[in-house]
Amino acid sequence: MENMNLSKHISGQFNAELDDIRNRVLAMGGLVERQLEQSLDALSTLDSELAQKVIDGDHKVNGMEVAIDEECTRIIAKRQPAASDLRLVLAISKTITDLERIGDACVKIAKAALDKRSKNQQPLLVSIENMGRHATRMLNATLDALARMDAEVALELHKEDIKLDKEYEGIIRQLMTYMMADPRSIPEVLDVLWAARAVERVGDRCQNICEYIIYYVKGKDVRHVSYEEMEKDLNF
Repeated sequence: MENMNLSKHISGQFNAELDDIRNRVLAMGGLVERQLEQSLDALSTLDSELAQKVIDGDHKVNGMEVAIDEECTRIIAKRQPAASDLRLVLAISKTITDLERIGDACVKIAKAALDKRSKNQQPLLVSIENMGRHATRMLNATLDALARMDAEVALELHKEDIKLDKEYEGIIRQLMTYMMADPRSIPEVLDVLWAARAVERVGDRCQNICEYIIYYVKGKDVRHVSYEEMEKDLNF
């Protein structure tokens, strides 16, 4: 991903600090993206070693969140940024929280690959693979938009979550039908249900990050605003 193309300051040290947190949030995003890909691979193949690798790697994501958040707090206290600089620091601070939550979702997906592994569960796990790959593409595109601070792309990605939600609803109907046909499958189906929910939450977190991108670029808080209202207010 290319570096964020943002304005420079007279203070070289301040520039360096801003560049540092930009690079670190992108590095964190890259790590979370790999965690998601690996958790989905573990789920589709029931690879217990890969699943455990994802679970063990979550502490790295958590550590990056804490370190970047501390740096954001230090910049606000020391530099007292205003206008777009303050929006940038706040956007990054919020973004790392959502990236950490995506990391948590990856752990939940990986744990589903460990719990009650059986041949009967395999078809159910395959049913969420397409949804998982959709979420992966959405995360990748969101991180690219973050690297460029591209508000127009962020706006398009924001509505992509609607498609992911529909896929999730379809999987829920499928799992409900499966449980009704065979009540003995309920424990295994619930494992898949929690994994599907975790994938759906990845889309929600990407949507949040897109809102932070728009907030930085346009200076408008678009949380809890419909897509139509966003498009009208932002004049794209």
